[in-house]
Amino acid sequence: MDFAEFKQEVHRRFGLYLDGYKEPQLKRRIDSLMAVLQVPDYAAYLNLLAGDSQQWQRFIDKITINVSEFFRNPEIFARLEKEILPPLLATFHNLKVWSAGCADGPEPYSVAILLAELAPGGRHQIQATDIDPGALAAARRAVYGERSVQAVTPDRQARYFQREGEGFRLREQIRGMVNFRQLDLLKDPYGSGYHLLICRNVVIYFTAATQNELYRRFYQALAPGGVLFIGATESLFQYRELGYEKIAPWFYRRPA
Repeated sequence: MDFAEFKQEVHRRFGLYLDGYKEPQLKRRIDSLMAVLQVPDYAAYLNLLAGDSQQWQRFIDKITINVSEFFRNPEIFARLEKEILPPLLATFHNLKVWSAGCADGPEPYSVAILLAELAPGGRHQIQATDIDPGALAAARRAVYGERSVQAVTPDRQARYFQREGEGFRLREQIRGMVNFRQLDLLKDPYGSGYHLLICRNVVIYFTAATQNELYRRFYQALAPGGVLFIGATESLFQYRELGYEKIAPWFYRRPA
């Protein structure tokens, strides 16, 4: 069994579509994991994944790289707080937000904190999705280590977190604002009517063709006037062709 056949079988058996990922990067990660496990070939690894739920979770963790933290790139979140959210709130009042590829939750929870401060009492909908059920379970637990909260100001730490052992548990006030569910960006249907759609440092793992398809689908998921927020390491070069207007670095709007 070669790598192409392995990807086809993963899709057939588990419903996970791998063709949209950048192949050299994906193959390197999977091969390194197989080497650690001393699995001789792709057929044997496929059988291992089919019979061992822990190894399947390890496989998902390896290909998705769930790394996130609260207010990642604080200067960009400051722009979101001061320049992007206020006009969205002035126009739409109650925001419908989607955090795609949310990992273990710091990103949607960061937005929840901002909305709690900018529009307290608002009936905002914050949906957060990821392909990894383990990451989603961690997001719902909402207990984080020092590194995850390093960009949270002392005032916000005191207001929204409580110490729990070596970590910080997010208070229910913010946890209750976010709804988490599993979603595969490459094959599952998206929602619609979002005023803010956040997908940061996820699309870079996919091929150029898949990236353009995802940005096209994000455009369709946005409400007219809604804003797409991408990662600090990402660029949306063809935004005009896809229908967006660039309103600030890392922020693109679907025209009203």
